[in-house]
Amino acid sequence: MRVLVVWCPDWSVVAALEEAEESPRSPAAVLSANVVEVCNGPARDEGVRRGQRRRDAQARCPELVLLPANPDRDARAFEPVLSTVEDLRPGVAALRPGLLAVRAPGSWYGTESDAAATVCQALVESGVWDVRLGIADDLFTAEQAARTAGVQSWEVVPEGASASFLRGLPVHVLQGEGQQGRDLVSLLQRLGLRTLGDLADLPGDAVEHRLGAHGAAVWRRARGQDAALFAARTPPPELDAEVAFEPPLDSVEAITFSARTTAERFVAQLARHQLVATGVRVEAESDGAVCSSRTWLHPRHFGARDLVDRVHWQLQSATVGGSLRARKDSGTVRAPIDRVRFVPEVVEPAAAHGEALWGAASDDLVERGVARVQGMVGFDAVRRPVLQGGRSPAARQALVPWGERAVDLRPVERPWPGRVPGPAPVRVFATPPAAEVLDDAGRTVAVTDRGAVTGEPRRFRLGGGVLPWQPVTAWAGPWPTDEGWWSGGAGLTARFQVVGADGRAWLLVCSPEGWTLEAGYD
Repeated sequence: MRVLVVWCPDWSVVAALEEAEESPRSPAAVLSANVVEVCNGPARDEGVRRGQRRRDAQARCPELVLLPANPDRDARAFEPVLSTVEDLRPGVAALRPGLLAVRAPGSWYGTESDAAATVCQALVESGVWDVRLGIADDLFTAEQAARTAGVQSWEVVPEGASASFLRGLPVHVLQGEGQQGRDLVSLLQRLGLRTLGDLADLPGDAVEHRLGAHGAAVWRRARGQDAALFAARTPPPELDAEVAFEPPLDSVEAITFSARTTAERFVAQLARHQLVATGVRVEAESDGAVCSSRTWLHPRHFGARDLVDRVHWQLQSATVGGSLRARKDSGTVRAPIDRVRFVPEVVEPAAAHGEALWGAASDDLVERGVARVQGMVGFDAVRRPVLQGGRSPAARQALVPWGERAVDLRPVERPWPGRVPGPAPVRVFATPPAAEVLDDAGRTVAVTDRGAVTGEPRRFRLGGGVLPWQPVTAWAGPWPTDEGWWSGGAGLTARFQVVGADGRAWLLVCSPEGWTLEAGYD
């Protein structure tokens, strides 16, 4: 069995740049735990390398675009590549995002070089610019052949020539096997073995005795005797659903009503596969081109009613390029719609979203009521609060539209130095009023650059003199923070918990501009 491997270098960076809508030619790196996990060619040209700390990478390349690691995003972005190759040769195996294997389809396309050229052309036409292919007798040799090929090129290792092809490769090609591979490469280099040929020349029993089972498996790979197999994936079912309008419709209400049956069919066909959708892309076409596209997320899962509401809201708002906008006074769209499509982007097992023991009737009533309010005042006008990470009470709050899943939130579990400990205040002021805090001598209490208090708070006044002075019966703090210093922020600020003579507690902030009242513990 001959194996064809398709390799798309730096795929994590490619997928992240596309998601962030950044130029693919920008120097970029994907970070995990503040360490460079993957970097692209322009970043490597500036000296950025895998394994560097964040500050070291930025020192080498100040223009470096830093992107978060997201394996799910990488897998989603690689799905079109798998589908493209699958159309040419069924039986694709996704080894990892950016790397796939398939049985070489040489006899069907004439020669193996013709097959590689056909696959390469299809991928380039689908938008994958940097693609490299390798064909060999085994999986390991085919992958190494792909890694030695040029951009939009391929390397074919003749039958029976795997051992001779691998002999000249350096041993560091084994580092792609994780920490175990990196440890083995370090050991081989300390033993004076520089190439795979040096390793292949050693006696097999001696290698197994010294390096164990993993070392023996690597030794067989170096000799072109890799017995590793790959399991071809089962093509995913077609879950899209669409409805065409003939003639095209220009009324939002008519489009929404006509899409209801399609939404029910979309949910039903997901249910037949025991799936539910938590992320759906709604597309509207005008004159054969997509004029409106938006991905909607749901905190639980979409039903037919939810999808119909999303179509209505989407057509009533501005869309991509401003080419489509509903006129609210007449309920019509400026560009007649000839097709509406539902595309599931995130599907999950239906068993993970089963109803509670006593059902969910009350939740359904609440959601229907809120959906009706959203239909009257707009999707973004009805929001719910969610908790996120941050140092101040205001920074820990976020508002998301009702029915949308909260994304891009700061993680709560991080330590957040300078955060005031619980319990959290009940009331957080959107516009913090001014305040005054004095010590025994009547001087304004301040905080030094080192976080020291200039005097003990004895009395305070809230609201810029609206409320009378109160003696301080108890206080705690300061909790200093210096956020945004790298971009010319406000400077050092400190938070104090203060209890007045009336028994009420307040959270006060001392900044270079003075004292403000941030929250209350009513």
